[in-house]
Amino acid sequence: MRVSIVFMKFYELTYLLSPDLSEEELKIFQEKINSFVKEDGGRLEKSKNPIEKKLEYPIKERERGYLATLDFHFEPEKLGNLEKKLKQESSILRYLILVQRVPKKNEIPKITPEVKVKKLKKERKVELEKIGEKLEEILGEI
Repeated sequence: MRVSIVFMKFYELTYLLSPDLSEEELKIFQEKINSFVKEDGGRLEKSKNPIEKKLEYPIKERERGYLATLDFHFEPEKLGNLEKKLKQESSILRYLILVQRVPKKNEIPKITPEVKVKKLKKERKVELEKIGEKLEEILGEI
């Protein structure tokens, strides 16, 4: 009996959609992308709703687009299949898949407490006569 061990990596898919899509079409398309990941045995972690962005330069003759992000676990061997599906979609202007490092449970960022700075009390000005008296008293004891 042969046991296969499946190693999944944590990925982030960021994609730019055509501005021609309506809100309903955006939701349907987002579900379609999610199903691409699930079909190949991936596990979804987090999905951010598309937000409209003005582009710095035109992409495929479009000056605006919807930007969406999807975090998921996926087998690296099946990534090529996912990319083929993404390339076939004409509504996707651009996409980028990044490998993310999964934070360990012990790696919770430490929050340093704010250091409270004590305000120094303003010392009362001492008159010159009193300083002179104190000096004579100290020097007189020597």
